[in-house]
Amino acid sequence: MASAAIRSTIGILVLAVGFVGYDSGAAAQSGGSAVAYKLGTFEVEGSSRTFVGIVLNDTKVIDIAQANTAWEGRNASAPKMTMPDDMKQLIARYESGLKARLASIAADEAASAAAPAYAHPLSRLRILPPVRPSLILNAGGNYSEHSRGIAEQQARAAGQAPPPAPATAAQSAPGIWIRQAGDTRDNPYLFLKSPTVVTGPNDPIVVPRGRDRIDFECEFVTVIGRPAKYVDVASAADYIFGYTAEIDVSDRGGRGDRKMGGSDWLVGKNHDTFGPIGPFIVPKEFLKDPMNTRHTFRLNGDVMQDSNTSRMDHSIYELLSYASNILTLSPGDLIAAGSPAGTNIERAEPRWMRAGDRAVCEIEGIGIQTHDVVAERPGLATR
Repeated sequence: MASAAIRSTIGILVLAVGFVGYDSGAAAQSGGSAVAYKLGTFEVEGSSRTFVGIVLNDTKVIDIAQANTAWEGRNASAPKMTMPDDMKQLIARYESGLKARLASIAADEAASAAAPAYAHPLSRLRILPPVRPSLILNAGGNYSEHSRGIAEQQARAAGQAPPPAPATAAQSAPGIWIRQAGDTRDNPYLFLKSPTVVTGPNDPIVVPRGRDRIDFECEFVTVIGRPAKYVDVASAADYIFGYTAEIDVSDRGGRGDRKMGGSDWLVGKNHDTFGPIGPFIVPKEFLKDPMNTRHTFRLNGDVMQDSNTSRMDHSIYELLSYASNILTLSPGDLIAAGSPAGTNIERAEPRWMRAGDRAVCEIEGIGIQTHDVVAERPGLATR
């Protein structure tokens, strides 16, 4: 884990960069004080119509396209704008005028007592995945307590003493991750999760046939805001659009042979429904401190995970920088920052998820996912 000095320096530097000009466009368009909102993708009850919406107070959803038409009718001298068809378009256009327009719409709707047709009670809508990412990267071993818990349980199961700390420090990975003096952490670790496993925040988690070691990992997620390649850590905040949540559902049953030591990220992480995200995306200007944010996971009401992003080994800014040194990140791509302690793979007596369970992931300031865990059956919709 990083020393306190290393993490403190990184946090101060990134916050200093990220808060220059903080929310100036939104504040100017809303009369000086921005109205906080979230963003999501929704389906109207009883129809197949979907829309991108502004979420106010976690209760009211404003159809952006329809609200903009009404707003332009009230502000005839304002430039006309075409609203995005989906969240990736919104993210890509956010900093080129759309941010200010959404701020104006949010301010008007928050101040109005009217109930126009484009304002929907959240309870009457189906919440879809807020974005359909082209790329999902998940951090592995980014909370030391989680990694240590896995190692200790593996030692217990084998009747061995807990493993000692590594005798030698990790080395730099040229062109990808250059280690700073005094940094005793391992290098960042990211793996691919297929976008095809994405589901909504209230959709069922399906237990695949024949698999009985299904685990949970409630994770904080960074949403990329603009193309990113070779980004340094100090500039990483500039490439973030906002934040959401993911349950990194995991199959711990292994592959049953010795190939690659029995480890298989396809089997472990990429069954259908194993990537629920949402419920919403919070633009970065509305989440005060992403590196000090609580997240919890409950199974049938029992708290299984309760942690804070401050306990990460590598910050969200370091993960973004590291990823961008390998591949180009695009608007709407996701980086899940890893699981805190409390998963079943760490437990001497694991309580794997099974059909009939209720799984709840909550991230402070973002929202709550609630999932029924169900058995796979023919014809069951998975996304």
